Amino acid sequence: MKSNILDYLEETVEKYSPKIGFIDETEEISFGEFQNRAKMVAMTIPKGMASRPIIVFLEKGVKELIAFIGIVYSGNYYVPIDPEQPPERIANILDITESEVILTDMTCLDKIKTCVSDSMKIILYENYTETDVDEAYLSEIRNKQIDIDPLYVLFTSGSTGMPKGVMISHRSVIDYVEWLIETFHFSNKTIFGNQAPFYFDNSILDIYSTLKVGATMCIIPDKLFIFPNKLLNYLEEKRINTIFWVPSALITVANSNALSQHNLPDIENILFCGEVMPNKQLNTWRHFLPNVLYANLYGPTEITDVCSYYIIDRTFQDEEPLPIGKACKNTQILVLNDDNNLCNIEEVGELCVRGTCLSLGYYGNLEKTEHAFVQNPLNSKWRDCIYRTGDLVKYNERGELIYLCRKDFQIKHMGHRIELGEIETAAYALDQMKECCALYNEQKKQIVLFCVLSELNIREKDIYLWLKSKLPKYMLPTVIVIKDSLQLNSNGKIDRIILKKEMVEIDDKG
Repeated sequence: MKSNILDYLEETVEKYSPKIGFIDETEEISFGEFQNRAKMVAMTIPKGMASRPIIVFLEKGVKELIAFIGIVYSGNYYVPIDPEQPPERIANILDITESEVILTDMTCLDKIKTCVSDSMKIILYENYTETDVDEAYLSEIRNKQIDIDPLYVLFTSGSTGMPKGVMISHRSVIDYVEWLIETFHFSNKTIFGNQAPFYFDNSILDIYSTLKVGATMCIIPDKLFIFPNKLLNYLEEKRINTIFWVPSALITVANSNALSQHNLPDIENILFCGEVMPNKQLNTWRHFLPNVLYANLYGPTEITDVCSYYIIDRTFQDEEPLPIGKACKNTQILVLNDDNNLCNIEEVGELCVRGTCLSLGYYGNLEKTEHAFVQNPLNSKWRDCIYRTGDLVKYNERGELIYLCRKDFQIKHMGHRIELGEIETAAYALDQMKECCALYNEQKKQIVLFCVLSELNIREKDIYLWLKSKLPKYMLPTVIVIKDSLQLNSNGKIDRIILKKEMVEIDDKG
């Protein structure tokens, strides 16, 4: 059993040293050179630092990955910060981590200088070329590391507006990657088309599967996701055969005519995670690429990206919800009701997780950690930690998990408990519906549905009548807002925070 993700890289270098491992817009790099540069980066980290957070403030690309692995070689763990994030959020992350060292480059130097204190040490990535690798020193560091040491901290949005730093260990990532390889059979012939930002947990699948099996990871330029035809051209040119994207990216392509204009002969696996994937747009992909393996993966950052999955094995109607399936290997899912008892079939409860996948907690916040990572209420005999996801799910008659909505998105309206996700699923089944998002105005007691349509002649009344044929009266939206587009957040998901502000503004005006 591996105890450090560096074991993956080193075994791959032994087998495939000259093979190209990572490709971005400006460079491609072999596994051997990747390892060599990572070790040189490690030598730029001050000696004596151990198991400390090192901030990585770099634009997405090959050198950011080299920085990650270099930090691991130095005996520390990495904390990626997107240079495009607002200065206030950057400052908050720096305050929470109390990091002493930031690794950046000349491109990002001026921006980070405005956010750091004089006591913080800034290391320029470019300086790695001036260092010699001391193998004995790196070996000494390695011998002191164990598998429950942190590998990285990823910051997610907090309900109070303060970001939360989720800490993940080597052991959790290794457990996840071993399951991925066993389930999806990635190999040195796999070519990943990476979409996820490196500060987003979906990227873990691409990065560490590549290191494990000697695959190739193509970092797709962000700008291509605005232009579906150019995006699919890129997939064809790079002969990408495996993608793991957020559903919003797949929806954008499905809503265009791009799939009808491309054969994509190399695509073998289309995986998605991060939000609900509507069956209408998935059916478009399945129509044009019927022989591909499709899988719906589910999981929050706190459980190392994925804890359940569903390999799509049957036909679904557009208005049906897509299952999130069953627990991954070495992971247990508990669906608990309000009395902390296991739910029966079709009974709604909170999805809770136990297993090696669980995070080490929230960096610098034991109080929040203890609130989310709690004792298993079904076991009073020993310390048995579970993570309460805050997601509402149920088992269908097939024994498959069905995601309903966030606990926060379950509302009480007209005396009924309603999952807003069920309204969205019904709305997505309308032929002209491209995107939608349902929210609840607590003050006005109104369900508000934001929509993006493919035809201009569809009116709010038409949408309402469609929903009336699909939903009970108490679930029908009070307000329907047709928009040209729904803004996405930095992870590629619909930005509900922006829409909530807009919902309040609509309320204030009317």
